[in-house]
Amino acid sequence: MSTIRIGTNFNIDLEFPAAPFHRRFLAWVFDVVLLIFYVIILFRLFRGYLDDFSTHYIAVSIFWFLLIVPLFTYHLLCELTMNGQSIGKKITGIRVVNENGGRPGISQFIIRWLIRTSDFMVLVIIFLAISEELQNDASIFIQIGAAFCLLVADVILVNASKKRQRVGDMLAHTILIRTKQEADIHETIFREVAQNYVPSFPQVMQLSDRDINALKGILDTAKKRNDYNMAELASEKIKGHLHIQTSMSAFEFLEILLKDYNYLSAH
Repeated sequence: MSTIRIGTNFNIDLEFPAAPFHRRFLAWVFDVVLLIFYVIILFRLFRGYLDDFSTHYIAVSIFWFLLIVPLFTYHLLCELTMNGQSIGKKITGIRVVNENGGRPGISQFIIRWLIRTSDFMVLVIIFLAISEELQNDASIFIQIGAAFCLLVADVILVNASKKRQRVGDMLAHTILIRTKQEADIHETIFREVAQNYVPSFPQVMQLSDRDINALKGILDTAKKRNDYNMAELASEKIKGHLHIQTSMSAFEFLEILLKDYNYLSAH
């Protein structure tokens, strides 16, 4: 299995299992099939209104809204609300993360959504199939050809680039990784803390979001491998940066830092 190495501010490289091409392709197929079923159901529900636009103006307008908006925003809404996954990605066990290994920002999700050449091609074909007026329009085939060329470029980049990124991922600084087990990659940096929790190290708020995401990744990886040296190296780096002195073990110290961050960022 190929892996993606990501450097952190703590001079420790994290390894993530790269999402193999066949899983990405299957996720795409699942999502496309789901959208096609949605379109079929929508047409059946509005079949009686589509023949007479002038009489059923409101119903037809609702139909086009329900057709266009979900088709074009499906991936964006799914990835924003499902922690970097669409339904297809959920089924095939892959997820979008930023190049730091953490949750991408909204702007990153938007950028990769705007540059989805493969989905654009499929949507054009669907739209062509349902629109009799466009079926004889030669320009639409030019658009399909251009989209197909971009799709081929994405396929080549996913298989050849260092981080297995397509064009949209490169511009958004995101990568796709495997979620081998639910416990391997936690949903967020969230830690449960009581309302009366007292932070031990308020200096943690001096760390950037990138640092916190890296810290969480290091802690998860060190626990998984039972690698105390990795945790110790990160904890010593943080202690020196934040001028902290403590006798806690490395694992305990890093876990407390995450709890402190959760509490302080919410209050």
